[in-house]
Amino acid sequence: MAQFSIRPMTEADVPTVILVENQIYEFPWTHRNFLDSMRAGYHMHCMWLDEELVGYIVMMHVVDEFHLLNLSIRADLQGKGHGKHLLQWGIGQAKLANAIGMLLEVRPSNAEAKGLYEKEGFKLIGARKNYYPAHAGREDALVMFKRFGALA
Repeated sequence: MAQFSIRPMTEADVPTVILVENQIYEFPWTHRNFLDSMRAGYHMHCMWLDEELVGYIVMMHVVDEFHLLNLSIRADLQGKGHGKHLLQWGIGQAKLANAIGMLLEVRPSNAEAKGLYEKEGFKLIGARKNYYPAHAGREDALVMFKRFGALA
């Protein structure tokens, strides 16, 4: 029977992570982006089905909130609830660290991700102009936040 697990990302995982990153994004994170994030102490975890990579999450703990930097699921496994599961797991980790909430940026063109975040209680709080690279210049980022606890 297949077993799902979520475990810390290691340097040995990065080449496999890069294959997924390059498969699903036009402007992917680089090998160095992942290693620099690892060295900076970011919360980086991979979701596995047995020994097969399903996806990964990268979060940064800043004072009293978590910043979701990257949440990615392999293209052939998208739409099966894995992104929701990994996001909920990340929210749980943030709550365990006594964070008051989670912040993220998402491309307006990434309707699937935006929809997932909205379903999980993230609210639009602003935009960052020209935040992402795009083929025709730059694309804005939607800034979303989910507050935890009694003030949610």
